[in-house]
This record gives sequence, structure tokens and C-alpha cells, in this order.
Amino acid sequence: MISHDEFENEIIDIRRVSKVTKGGRNLRFRVTMVVGDRKGRVGVGVGSTTEIPRAIQQAIRDAKKSMVTVNTTGGTIPHETWGKFKAGYVMLKPAHPGTGLIAGVTVGAICRLAGIEDILTKSIGTTNPLTLSRAALDGLARLRSLHEVEELRGVKVGEEAGHAA
Repeated sequence: MISHDEFENEIIDIRRVSKVTKGGRNLRFRVTMVVGDRKGRVGVGVGSTTEIPRAIQQAIRDAKKSMVTVNTTGGTIPHETWGKFKAGYVMLKPAHPGTGLIAGVTVGAICRLAGIEDILTKSIGTTNPLTLSRAALDGLARLRSLHEVEELRGVKVGEEAGHAA
């Protein structure tokens, strides 16, 4: 079982949402949270209840279910990638050591809790934190390590680069 000390969490967004019924409006709070261990595992979750503390607990539980493992190389990502979710697009680019996290609030929180120290990001299409966080997770899940690429292609990537020169 996963211990609570293993993961850090950060609130990305809290919204008051309402459903209009015959008897009036039902108010609830929707909390979007990111949970990560700063060692390559990160997840995003959503909780919605009438009280914020319960919604936070729900969001943490949901985030732990949607964890993805991020391939990192030396504090950054191995290659450029794009993440997409509905109308949200997120570009993730590797950066040189010392660059830092060049990202907005939502994507920056996800990268920070995934353990990425140097990255360039750009979000396109939407500013909704929930959509952006799902797009960022999609992009991070698409990352492949050098070893995985070599296995897929059946050739050493270093040798292939040597022939192109």
C-alpha cells in the first residue's frame, strides 16, 4: 500500500460549481490536485463535494489512481513532445541544466512534482487548469527513454547518429 509520506501534493484549482434543479441550486466545490514523489511519478485528480476538505481528500485519492511514470534524463526530459486533451495542447521541450522550470502555474506544478528541474513548456488552446493538467500528463506519458527507443527500433541510437554525420 502507498504511504501518505511518499507523495507531495499541490492544489491546482478550486472552483465553486452549481447544478440548477427544480428546488434551486446545488453548490459544490471542485478541487483539482497534482500528486507526485519528485522521482518520476505524478498524477492529477479531481474531487467534488459540498465541503473543500473532503473534496481535497477525494482529489488526492483520484490522483493516486491516475499516476504516470515520467522518463527523465539528468533533471530534464529526454526529447520534445506534445500532450493533448480536448482543446488543450502542451508542448514540452528539454532544457539545459540551470534553465529551471519555464512553465505556467498548472504545468509547472506537474513538472515540479514529477521531479523535472529544467524544462521549457508552452500551453496552447485553453487556460482551463483541469484540461491543461490532463494534456501535460498525456505529454509526459508519451516520453520514451533512450533504452526504450533502441529496443523498439532494434538498433543502437548512438550508432545510427554516427552514420548520419
